[in-house]
Amino acid sequence: MLTQFGAALVGLADSIMVGHYGTADLAAVSFSNALFFTVMVFAMGALMGVTPLVGQVHGRLEKLIQQGTTDEEIAHKHEQITSYLTNGLVFTALMCVFSLLLLAPCIGFLDAFGQEPEVVRCARPYYILIVLSIVPFLLFTFSKQFLEGLGNTTIAMLITIGCNLLNILLNWVFIFGHWGFPAMGAEGAGWASLIARCLMPVCFFVAMLRKAEWRRYIVSMRRYLITRREVNNLLTIGTPIGLQSFAEAFLFTASFVIIGWISKESLAAHHIANQMADLTFMLALGIGSATTIRVSHQLGKGDLHAVRMASRASVHLCLLMNTIGAAIMIFGRNIIPYIFTSDPEVIPIASTLLIIAGTFQYADGLQCIGAAMLRGIQDVRVPMRIALFSYIGVALPLGLALTFRLGLGAKGMWLAFIIALAIPAVLFHIRFHRQLKILSYNRLNTTEE
Repeated sequence: MLTQFGAALVGLADSIMVGHYGTADLAAVSFSNALFFTVMVFAMGALMGVTPLVGQVHGRLEKLIQQGTTDEEIAHKHEQITSYLTNGLVFTALMCVFSLLLLAPCIGFLDAFGQEPEVVRCARPYYILIVLSIVPFLLFTFSKQFLEGLGNTTIAMLITIGCNLLNILLNWVFIFGHWGFPAMGAEGAGWASLIARCLMPVCFFVAMLRKAEWRRYIVSMRRYLITRREVNNLLTIGTPIGLQSFAEAFLFTASFVIIGWISKESLAAHHIANQMADLTFMLALGIGSATTIRVSHQLGKGDLHAVRMASRASVHLCLLMNTIGAAIMIFGRNIIPYIFTSDPEVIPIASTLLIIAGTFQYADGLQCIGAAMLRGIQDVRVPMRIALFSYIGVALPLGLALTFRLGLGAKGMWLAFIIALAIPAVLFHIRFHRQLKILSYNRLNTTEE
């Protein structure tokens, strides 16, 4: 939770600092990140498939060690984990190339999305810098997912918090022009993000080398471990997760473009509400990561009762966190906008959107937890189809109708969010419990045989 919350705080700090530099710069950062995160979220989602694969093997390894199994069987499990590390790095390299091929061509066409010329002018240098940062960031993401599969989340937390604090400091230096640097506005935020993200995978590599348990996987990597079968396995699990993440990200990206058609003030207000919603979503995402780890470990051990207990605990934690987040947004709606901007045209729009953003926290959190539970049992294809239907097939047409046809403006898009997120929130949890019943039935039949 702290890792995900720390990541969200960087975006929040960028928005606060850039917002006080200028409304056009805030809109530029909002617009650029909307395009960038659509692709990055797909790549990050694809890499999430590493955690349940490594986690299930690690769970079996722990069970073998507890049972006092032969060294040969234990060594085989260690080699499986090393294979996931080796092939995972190849998979990450493929994701980096794929992401750059999609993001780089947009540099010359930022003015084709219907945004105001001033916003596009501020957005281009910032966009170039964050596109360059995707390579180190995906390397960091893979390292994080791999160690989470082994049950360690502390290292990711420490690196994220440390590099995010550096990012905030560099924001102050580059955005406003301190320590002899010129004031660069949105471009300065881009330089800060690039430098901090380049440092993150380096820190992970050093941390893994310093601990013998993890170093063994690095030093055991060999070229012969790279196989098409294992890379395809990662693709099979990772691609549906990536597409599911992409569907949700595409919805929010489209919302930024659509609301940008209204006015830069509406876009800036939308960005403020989205930043606050991101904070609580990141907490849910952190709980979801822990859920995937616990579910995959217990599934590897064959303890389905523990799988159920982990899923129930995650739902309770999510509801608690979302209640707190919703209360902060709804009751603080007249104060929060002033943290980001002093523009009198942006503040009333943002205040209204924060009420709706607070309301949709429950659906957003529960769909996140439901997806994480299904990832833990490696059920990814049906959730992908549900997400594509809900986020693209339902939310976009409904959002356009409410925003323009009914004349609700930015409020219409946020109302569509609530409906679109409620559908997977219900269906994911129904499917998880059905899949557990199937696993229990299959386990019972295997035992009887």
